[in-house]
Amino acid sequence: MLVHLRMTVPDDLSHTIEALLVDDDRVTNVVVMRGVSVQPVGDAIEADVAREAASDVIDAITATGLPERGGLAFSDVDGSRFDAASAVGRAAPGDPDDAVLWGAVIDRARTSARPSATYFAFLVLATILAAIAVITDSAVLVVGAMVVGPEFASIAGACVALGFGHWRLAWDGLARLVAAFVIVIAAVALLALVAGWSGFITSEMVTRPRPLTGFIWHPDRWSFTVALVAGAAGVLAMTTAKSAAMVGVFISVTTVPAAGNLALALALWAPDEIRGSISQLAVNIAGMLVAGVTTVWLQRVLRPVVRA
Repeated sequence: MLVHLRMTVPDDLSHTIEALLVDDDRVTNVVVMRGVSVQPVGDAIEADVAREAASDVIDAITATGLPERGGLAFSDVDGSRFDAASAVGRAAPGDPDDAVLWGAVIDRARTSARPSATYFAFLVLATILAAIAVITDSAVLVVGAMVVGPEFASIAGACVALGFGHWRLAWDGLARLVAAFVIVIAAVALLALVAGWSGFITSEMVTRPRPLTGFIWHPDRWSFTVALVAGAAGVLAMTTAKSAAMVGVFISVTTVPAAGNLALALALWAPDEIRGSISQLAVNIAGMLVAGVTTVWLQRVLRPVVRA
């Protein structure tokens, strides 16, 4: 597997970066186009690097000062058909699946820390689905709400930021998460109040025994255990670009379902369920943060071992 690099390079850095790439056995297809870059003025350089070595090569390019004076973009190559691709792979010990492009991961962490209308829209819709699941005691709708909810992106982003010591970025991500849940829970509680005043829903619908959804507001030791496992799996999936595994993470933790239950309990005033839902939400978020930060730390510490 290869990662394609595309750079716009000022004239005085061009030969340095060219030499860096050409002299590295893990890099191939080095192309230098002199004088074609208009902004910044200089050369355009492209190359393919073994995915296992991509972070090392990108770090070396970054150390030249290129990000401050030019541009560096990189992306995975979906397919390739040439012998040199195998050669650079052999020159970079390790497995491509174990490689992490930390630059891309940190960029995603920054994106996850920014508030957006789309994020809030998905969280509102997911919480409404969770509230309906509570009212109808539907396990299927609980799963649907888990999948729709976008909150894990903020949690994973905060884990990466904490793992790298980017405290401000971590704070921004967690603040976005908390603010989003507060706003969404308040909005869904308001909708539930209107539904309650109109007789569309009743307090009994929420407080009655719910064999399929009662776990939402009953945290126990397994809630924290599941959150730990899901947090580790989610951050591992995010850092290694295994998007298929993320679906399993989404349907493992009850953050959004707890938020939906909390909104209903606030609107219909069910104190026990309020306390239970808050506890469930806190337990899940705490467990995922602990496991996620630990996973990032282990990936960084064990990376030289993996490549040995």
